[in-house]
Amino acid sequence: MIGYAFMGAAHSHAWRTAPRFFDLPLAPQMTALAGRDPERVAAAATKLGWDSSETDWRRLIERDDIDLIDICVPGNLHAEIAIAALEAGKHVLCEKPLANSVEEAEQMTAAAEAAKAKGVYAMCGFSYRRTPALALAKRLVESGALGPIRHVRAQYLQDWLTDENAPLTWRLDKSKSGSGSLGDIGAHIIDAAQWVSGANITGVSAIMETFVKERPVGGDFVGLGGVGGTDGPKGPVTVDDAAMFTARFDDGAVGVFEATRFALGRKNAMRVELNGAKASLAFDFEDMNSLWFYDSADGPNSGFRKIQATEPEHPYTGNWWPVGHGLGYEHAFTHQVVDLVGAIANGEQPTPSFADALRVQRVLAAVEASAEDESRWTAV
Repeated sequence: MIGYAFMGAAHSHAWRTAPRFFDLPLAPQMTALAGRDPERVAAAATKLGWDSSETDWRRLIERDDIDLIDICVPGNLHAEIAIAALEAGKHVLCEKPLANSVEEAEQMTAAAEAAKAKGVYAMCGFSYRRTPALALAKRLVESGALGPIRHVRAQYLQDWLTDENAPLTWRLDKSKSGSGSLGDIGAHIIDAAQWVSGANITGVSAIMETFVKERPVGGDFVGLGGVGGTDGPKGPVTVDDAAMFTARFDDGAVGVFEATRFALGRKNAMRVELNGAKASLAFDFEDMNSLWFYDSADGPNSGFRKIQATEPEHPYTGNWWPVGHGLGYEHAFTHQVVDLVGAIANGEQPTPSFADALRVQRVLAAVEASAEDESRWTAV
């Protein structure tokens, strides 16, 4: 694995945990962790359960005792690492969004297609797909329970940047992150909306805004943000703080999307709602073990009913706790490992593939292009 901060810790937990709760066809061995600082990466390897550490990611690709590369670094490094790993015959798990541009994502997808022909597979880490309640939503749509989909609305609301003195992290630097709220969290709701609905976005009209133009370059870094100094130097914020767009889907549905890290009081409100001709469903990650479902056949006095997605027949939950004992954020990453390892063992393409992630990247690019062109309607 390359990178050991927020995502690195989540992925490490998943690699450790998956074989202890699921019967995997292959046994993951946490062989090596890579990072630039030798002392910090060595300490992280010990803490997170890795056997060794490296300070150059290229060494992981050269090693014969490594079969898979897990990429948990900023987006500006994804393409180079993933392509090199695939060309060396290593399977790849790459965090989202796939890249910082459509061009890079296309190159990565081409490398993944070439590798697949040789039995080497690549997957992009849109982990919310593995939340049981959201996976249940996908199952209900596929069953025809909603009928034709008419509306898709999706939000991802956080508030960790509302403090104007939060420090200037790499997530606020376009050269490293590619975009701000759009790519960081908007990518998740784009993928979830397309995946659950089974339809693809064909065009968008968008606006984007940066509310705080400069931030402290130093400070105490905690979690995603932290507390910056009020008297020291500041640097420019080069990404969006909020992105909103309307969309059309290829099945005739229309959509509304919003991503922001400035919604005070919303900590991780990743929400998806679908309205069909026969029924509706709604999901909010801040109540992640629940799915809300409304069936028009229940009559005029009915309303949304809450489905507690913890039954053994619900996606993934049968390998965990008794009914009603909910799961958490980290479990989606464990399920991601389970699905990836199973696909590799069976010689099958894991999902979401790089091609799936490229479709998300094209939407991100169309949103940026529309926002830069007075919200003009922009094809994907």
